[in-house]
Amino acid sequence: MTIADIKKSTETKMGQSIEALKNNLSRIRTGRANPALLDAIHVEYYGSMVPLSQVANVSLLDSRTISVQPWEKNMAAKVEKAIRESDLGLNPASLGDLIRVPLPPMSEERRKEMTKLARTEGENSKIAIRNLRRDANEGVKKLVKDKEASEDDQKRSEAEVQKLTDKFIAEVDTLVAAKEQDILAV
Repeated sequence: MTIADIKKSTETKMGQSIEALKNNLSRIRTGRANPALLDAIHVEYYGSMVPLSQVANVSLLDSRTISVQPWEKNMAAKVEKAIRESDLGLNPASLGDLIRVPLPPMSEERRKEMTKLARTEGENSKIAIRNLRRDANEGVKKLVKDKEASEDDQKRSEAEVQKLTDKFIAEVDTLVAAKEQDILAV
């Protein structure tokens, strides 16, 4: 493994951390309805637990209402129960084969909880990125120790990895700030 391989691998993994953060932030509730909010809900389907999106069509009716339309009529009750029992605090209403999930307006206290949750997700991503930086630097040190790279290469590599780390941490800060704005918008 060369220094270039280590840097490339580190950059790829940092990018994956950013994608994971985007995914986690999309599940945090804002004032508006978002179909991704129901992604974490699993429903029992013929004996196995499957994501809600695999048994129903999830879409938006308006800015405060998510519609869920199960593909099989007998799944409506199970889907409604799964949404009600999730920790999202939602109360679905069934209209024949369509399930409406109105999102109640969030209280100021709930908004603050959601911003804390967003910050926590951001901090976890920063920790993951810093761990990747550490791993990359240790990999380069091992190459120097094994006489496969010089100490100058090590210094140069550490500086480049630090620039990468700074870039990705700035991106995390940007994503978290945008999510906080979204949550606090009334």
